[in-house]
Amino acid sequence: MSRYQLKHRHRSTAATQASPHAGGPSSGPLTSEELQLAGRNHSMPLEALREDITPAGLHYILTHFDIPHIDAETWSLRIGGAVSREIELSLDDIMARPAVTTPVTLECAGNGRSLLKPRPLSTPWVLGAVGTASWTGTPLAPILASSGLADDAVELVFTGADYGIQGGTEEPFARSLTVAEAMRPEVMLVYGMNGSPLPPQHGFPLRLLVPGWYGMASVKWLASIEAVTGRFEGFQQAVAYHYLQGPEGPGLPVTRIRVRSLMVPPGIPDFFTRKRVVEAGPVMLRGRAWSGHGEIERVEVGIDGEWMPANLDPPAGDFAWSGWSMVWLATPGEHELRCRAMDSSGALQQTTQVWNYQGMGNNMAQLVHVTVR
Repeated sequence: MSRYQLKHRHRSTAATQASPHAGGPSSGPLTSEELQLAGRNHSMPLEALREDITPAGLHYILTHFDIPHIDAETWSLRIGGAVSREIELSLDDIMARPAVTTPVTLECAGNGRSLLKPRPLSTPWVLGAVGTASWTGTPLAPILASSGLADDAVELVFTGADYGIQGGTEEPFARSLTVAEAMRPEVMLVYGMNGSPLPPQHGFPLRLLVPGWYGMASVKWLASIEAVTGRFEGFQQAVAYHYLQGPEGPGLPVTRIRVRSLMVPPGIPDFFTRKRVVEAGPVMLRGRAWSGHGEIERVEVGIDGEWMPANLDPPAGDFAWSGWSMVWLATPGEHELRCRAMDSSGALQQTTQVWNYQGMGNNMAQLVHVTVR
């Protein structure tokens, strides 16, 4: 039995079913705790959807605990557990391996949480918890193969250097993947973002990258990888990141990104309300669409409830968003604009909320209020 299984095997049923947040959903105003989290975890401004690659400073950030201070000269990655050969790799060792650079869209599983009614309590994301970066690193599978995974290894536990308390549980941030998922060729250990070393807030010196999955799987500040012979029951795996209809668990685990499209807000904003103002006449509407379940096959734009097809661009990469565009002949007055996407699995964004207790995977179609003058 691994040290992870030993640590978590005595967790009570009540603890594993508890909410990961400070209380149940609310219909009241934002709490001071939510505002504090919003100040630490910033969204991508939606105007950045114009860019194929999101600048690092505009890419969304979610940090559960504190950003650790790590000296790359003394840092190392430890790989152990149910393996025939334990490995310790320096950053230079990892950077000496075959390098791959690929664009990947990452989205927080809580994106859109604040739009749910009642509102689950956690980071109150609106719509900007997303970004697409050009990530540089090396595939994970060959490194795992070189360690000699045991035949009875079923999962890999990825542990970060960040540490804290959530839901009454004190532990480092850690997530697991099945051996099959971890060995996918696109799963990488990354040390570069948009041609530069990882910024501290994005996981310097090394993070995991799991394309197609919500961002919680791409563990930052990676410190160790441990092969285990049973299911990992750490808090971020067993309690947080589940689709639930109430406080009782365990529910369904959050995995791949649900299909979503977003629009660059047209025209100019009102400072306080962010409502948009545009001039009458042809208006080019643009945005991005992505999914972890398949390719984007269609994007539609809704103008006052009437849906029209948009032009779809090729994706920026196999696991990156696709651009879309449509010309709208705007007439004076008040209008409601929406956008929705469909992927190759047949999944289509809905225009009404699909509520869940933790506020996960809310891909309800975006609504933009526009005044045309």
